[in-house]
Amino acid sequence: MAVIKVAGAALNQIPIHWDHNLRNIEDAIKTAKAEGVKILCLPELCLTGYGCEDLFLSEWLPEKAVSIIPRISSLTKNIAVTIGLPIRIDGNTYNCIVVLKNEKVIGISAKQFLANYGVHYEPRWFTAWKSGNVFDYQINGQNVPFGDVTYDLYGVHSGFEICEDAWRPDRPACRFKDKNVQLILNPSASHFAFGKSFARETLVVESSKIFQCYYIYTNLLGNEAGRLLYDGEIVIAGHGKLMHYNPKLSFKDVNLISIDIDPEDSNPTNTCSSIPQEDKYEIFTQAESLALFDYMRKSHSKGFVLSLSGGADSSTCAILVAEMVRRSIADIGLEDCLEKLHLNNLLENCLSLAADEQQKYIVGQILHCAYQGTINSSKETLDSARKLANEIGAKFDHWRIDDEVNSYSAKIQKVLKKTLTWEEDDLALQNIQSRARSPIIWMLANIKKSLLLVTSNRSEGDVGYATMDGDTSGSIAPIAAIDKHFILKWLKWAEENLDYRSLKYVNSLNPTAELRPLEKHQTDEDDLMPYPVIVEIEKLAIRDKLSPVEIHNILNKQHLEESELLKIHIKKFFTLWCRNQWKRERTAPAFHLDDFNVDPRTWCRFPILSSGYLDELADLDDI
Repeated sequence: MAVIKVAGAALNQIPIHWDHNLRNIEDAIKTAKAEGVKILCLPELCLTGYGCEDLFLSEWLPEKAVSIIPRISSLTKNIAVTIGLPIRIDGNTYNCIVVLKNEKVIGISAKQFLANYGVHYEPRWFTAWKSGNVFDYQINGQNVPFGDVTYDLYGVHSGFEICEDAWRPDRPACRFKDKNVQLILNPSASHFAFGKSFARETLVVESSKIFQCYYIYTNLLGNEAGRLLYDGEIVIAGHGKLMHYNPKLSFKDVNLISIDIDPEDSNPTNTCSSIPQEDKYEIFTQAESLALFDYMRKSHSKGFVLSLSGGADSSTCAILVAEMVRRSIADIGLEDCLEKLHLNNLLENCLSLAADEQQKYIVGQILHCAYQGTINSSKETLDSARKLANEIGAKFDHWRIDDEVNSYSAKIQKVLKKTLTWEEDDLALQNIQSRARSPIIWMLANIKKSLLLVTSNRSEGDVGYATMDGDTSGSIAPIAAIDKHFILKWLKWAEENLDYRSLKYVNSLNPTAELRPLEKHQTDEDDLMPYPVIVEIEKLAIRDKLSPVEIHNILNKQHLEESELLKIHIKKFFTLWCRNQWKRERTAPAFHLDDFNVDPRTWCRFPILSSGYLDELADLDDI
């Protein structure tokens, strides 16, 4: 048969935002038709959004999604388009793909395998479709095949694997080969994680080889619902060869790529080289920038407020906001950037500035930083905060909170009829400083209608090294899924590679909470343990779910630390982990960026009350 043009389009959707989602779908179809595309693959659940959660169990949501299909169908003259949506039948909700062709529904495919691990809880909402089952279903007055269906799309015999379907041994593609399917379409909603592109490329290319076909993988894009980020990756392969892929993590709402294929040709020549290996620091910056951009615009916030301490975590948050502005302008242009962020009123002033000043001007309008010092704060951290804010253009203020701290302390001393001392009341005296900062920075965020950024990282979340209602206060915690060791290395990379020269100040400092008197020379690692040790224990304990003894035996062979010191640190980690689960239950929403995190609402569930590994930690002493 003749060569035919196929395409995938990544869409940046919003749960139950019908107008927004439809506009993106319509734009994708119009773009595809203008390029001469005959088969267009759109992502999983792109009509409703993937992140509707328990709304998938309602009757009205699937009904409304189905009722919108005729509007989309009217756009499909001379093109076949896949639309992801939920369909509810006899009290069960199915994750489906409606296939439209020439202004008609020609069939509906249902997902056969549901993701139920990590951040995914699909069996809570959906029922898995049984392989081989097909029945007649009436949609908008039309009878069509529903279930395990294959299609004739302009002479191309096509079938579907919906995201998780492709990752199982008994996948749909195993039966497609016997049916001589020439094209497999994979509409997905696969969350971003470091290193995932390689796994996807391998899946798509190897699948096209094993099943002797062409294969299109299309993912969702952006921070759809608050926590999960989708990279919008599109991968097209044919008969074991990579043919096309797109730049991921785009700020565009619609990202489409197309390519010509000859379904009868088992040796395509229009191929490309492998997807480049990602630099973890660069991909982290790009992912965080897009996640913050979408969170700000979809929450209709006016910007961000940040308690900028001059330390590593808050400096990271500030740089990420600046990068959000820089990268969005570079990707979609100044005017579109301001429009998406609801900042159209800034356009005239921006246009009067030189290009290199526009970014700093916008940052100054959306990021307000405050250094909230006490008698225990150092000149070095104040200088670090001020110089960083000045370099990126953020608004910066500095005030002291000693009056508030002294007021709280005086009241408690009067009640208890005792004087608080660092010898007896160390933790309380540290925490009150952090908590005293919270009300005023929240007030600033409220007045400015902005998001208050939480600066806690994953390592601190592991061991509860944070003050509840203090430095954990905020609307969104952008780095809560990233360990502190990575953050410290990323800051040095950012100083050199992103050219933020003011980072030399924070990079010269030893991480410290600065909550004890300066003469005590407080540091984070003295309070806890070396950050690289936390990272290694965390991977084995939380990601791999190993026992304290198993962890000791592994790390002892790696000579991470001397055995007795390693025992001390393992005991400390598990003790603090168990003691502080309640804190993790209360943290602000965080972006999921790695292959695991410690957010109990998306990945790691752990009892608030437990024995604290009493017997398991005692076993360490027997080694």
